[in-house]
Amino acid sequence: MTSTMPASTPRAALPDANPFQRLAALLGDTRPGADPIVLTIGEPQHALPPFTGEVLMENLADFRRYPPIEGSPAFRAAIAAWLDRRYNLGGTIDKDKGVLPLNGSREGLSFGAISARDQLAKDVARPAVILPNPFYQTYAAAAHIAGAEAVMLDTGADTGFLPDLDALEPELLDRTIAFYVASPANPQGAVASLAYWQKLIGLARRHRFYVFADECYSEIYRSTPPPGVLEAAHALGEGYSMVVALNSLSKRSNLAGLRCGFAAGDPDFLSRWVKFRGLAAPQVPLPAQALAVRAYGDEAHVIENRRLYNEKYEIAESLLSPILGPVTPEGGFFLWLDVSRWGGAVSVTGRLWTEVGVKVLPGSYLASTQADGRNPGDPYIRVGLCAPSALTGEALERVARWLGGAA
Repeated sequence: MTSTMPASTPRAALPDANPFQRLAALLGDTRPGADPIVLTIGEPQHALPPFTGEVLMENLADFRRYPPIEGSPAFRAAIAAWLDRRYNLGGTIDKDKGVLPLNGSREGLSFGAISARDQLAKDVARPAVILPNPFYQTYAAAAHIAGAEAVMLDTGADTGFLPDLDALEPELLDRTIAFYVASPANPQGAVASLAYWQKLIGLARRHRFYVFADECYSEIYRSTPPPGVLEAAHALGEGYSMVVALNSLSKRSNLAGLRCGFAAGDPDFLSRWVKFRGLAAPQVPLPAQALAVRAYGDEAHVIENRRLYNEKYEIAESLLSPILGPVTPEGGFFLWLDVSRWGGAVSVTGRLWTEVGVKVLPGSYLASTQADGRNPGDPYIRVGLCAPSALTGEALERVARWLGGAA
């Protein structure tokens, strides 16, 4: 017997494929116009922290053990201490109930909306999850698995590349269970101010929804550390209710393959979310947690990592700004380049590959087309600056030469 979902059950629309599958379909078997250079995926290529192997070897035997779902005491204490130092929180993070380990921040971003739905238990026919557009595709998956409507807010230059909080209707906010914001934003690199975070927190508390702050690029910035959602909540002086920050070692410490991150903030939410994770999620291995303890206690490798990215932004600015104007965002490690006068994202992506051998990602593949046919990513390409400086510089020279010649 085949069961069907009731017609009244809200469903979130997922992309048909992830951006990289779509890019593969776009380029197909076409040959690159020069030795290929790939600047698509945001996978760190800088050195691992120098102590990585040492810490893993010291804790190798713990791969035999099932870790506690709530994380080791040392892990929770290290995260609380790092947050305190980074955001000047005055020791207010509850290390026992306000910190939770994750298998990378992606796990928390995916499953947080389920617990938000269950804990809020809003009596609405169509709960909503709000996300920026363009967006990290996991946000849409979160809405989907929570059975919620994904409400996508276009984030363009006119909104500072962040969701426009003034455009939100109270009726929508009343049925919202989760609001996803990345700062620094992926792909644009925009940074939410302390005032922006506080305004969003106020809306969350007034209308009862959770803010999931994706802060995985928080340590990749040009000169000024981006404010965080916990910092904003602490400044309000009313605790961390309705606020969850998510971060990981992937970007900060070039440990994307470790799959070790955390959620921190609202202790009531997290102390109940851990029960759901105990049923549905794998624990974070203890050697990974031990490495996290060491990594969050060391800033030297983070400073060097940031220096290398900023070096590449200087290269990008020197090569591209004469053609495009300023291209350096406040944070992150991507360029978000408006190529509309060359034909837009998809056309330029194809031509850069076939004519100069540089692979970039169309901005439209990172966004969803709205009901009126608009896609806020159409004018842009995303260019990752993860490759070594020399290779990145060669690729950007090709792009600049192509843009200059094709103008």
